[in-house]
Amino acid sequence: MKGLERLARLLYPPKCVLCGRLLEKEETDLCHGCRVDAPDCPVSRTKLSFLDSWTAVWFYEDNVRRSLIRYKFRNARSYAGCYGRLLAMKLQREHPGEFELITWVPISPLRKFFRGYDQVQLLAEAVAGELGMESVPLLKKIRHNRPQSSISGEAQ
Repeated sequence: MKGLERLARLLYPPKCVLCGRLLEKEETDLCHGCRVDAPDCPVSRTKLSFLDSWTAVWFYEDNVRRSLIRYKFRNARSYAGCYGRLLAMKLQREHPGEFELITWVPISPLRKFFRGYDQVQLLAEAVAGELGMESVPLLKKIRHNRPQSSISGEAQ
């Protein structure tokens, strides 16, 4: 198995999920520059009236935005592992022991058919795996809504 892993790393060297640079041997998921410069999201300072609590690793801007677009729309499914590790670490740091299960809001069956995967389900499974938990499907999408990216204005 180690031989296959070495061959895979030779043919497909690991790259930073944010900027796309080749990773050094000691780096995992993110290059040093992105680990230092990614726009960290200090969740504990921001309260939202409609949520009990929430967590985000980064602000949705620059390389983070481009990375999430690749993950969501350009079949970069492998990013789920990195995102899951980072989100699990943040959850353990900011909300230790405050949750009992991991679930997700599914995408519509039509969107999943065209995309080929549910990116949020992959993320939930990765986070649950990192935390030694199981992801539990609790919600069901029953209608196909317009993509949020095509909706304008905060009220909508």
